[in-house]
Amino acid sequence: MANVSVDLRGRVAVITGASRGIGRAIATRLAEHGANVVLAARTQGPLDETVNELKLKYKIDAIGVPTDVAQLEDLRNLVDKAITKFKQIDILINVAGVSSQYPFHEQPIEDFEKLAHINYLGYVRLIRLVIVDMIKRKSGQIISVVSGSTLVDPIPRGFLIYSSLKMGLRSFLKGLFWEMREHNIKVTSLLPGVVASDLTDHLKDVAVQQRDRLMDPQAVADMVSFALSVPANACPLELAVINQLTTWTKPIIDYKQTQAK
Repeated sequence: MANVSVDLRGRVAVITGASRGIGRAIATRLAEHGANVVLAARTQGPLDETVNELKLKYKIDAIGVPTDVAQLEDLRNLVDKAITKFKQIDILINVAGVSSQYPFHEQPIEDFEKLAHINYLGYVRLIRLVIVDMIKRKSGQIISVVSGSTLVDPIPRGFLIYSSLKMGLRSFLKGLFWEMREHNIKVTSLLPGVVASDLTDHLKDVAVQQRDRLMDPQAVADMVSFALSVPANACPLELAVINQLTTWTKPIIDYKQTQAK
């Protein structure tokens, strides 16, 4: 899929969660397609490393903006830095998120607000900050990583808070798709299965045979390439790529964790 014909030269993409895992794979893919990129992540070091690598390898322009997507002021700063540097934002890729798995009666109450601010408001607020200029220019594309768990009814056990917020996000993005059509703005949701990333790599409880069931981050980057490759008069509303060996009766990840992607 990396060979999909997508010419993004001269276009500017903002990617959150861009220094690791899925976000880094997407940032790399967009740079490969020729886009100038604004990378957002919480940690300065990995962010700077990614920016320098992409500029050197793909001869594009890139900046990194330390960002906590749970903080509105950080999101405003991200957009301001992008506009100051590149004058406009053509593509927004929402990736940053956290996961949390507990039986509901054991989940720390403090998790609720954190998950809501990062996994729902972090997306919605950032979209709100960039979309007004897209409407003025009658051009733009918004791609958001949601979750394959939203395809499951009932919600997978242990993911009640996480997945219910993702379902809300999925509903919001569907509605946004219909609102933005008249403004020539594309809105696409990605619904990936469980991906091998920093979220899973550090967890000792994930057995080797389970790791074989995890998708490579490149599978999600492929979804982005496809969304960006379709004709101007077409827009994928939702793209789902699910682990071929996944069974919903037993989760791939059966551990407790609250680590960031």
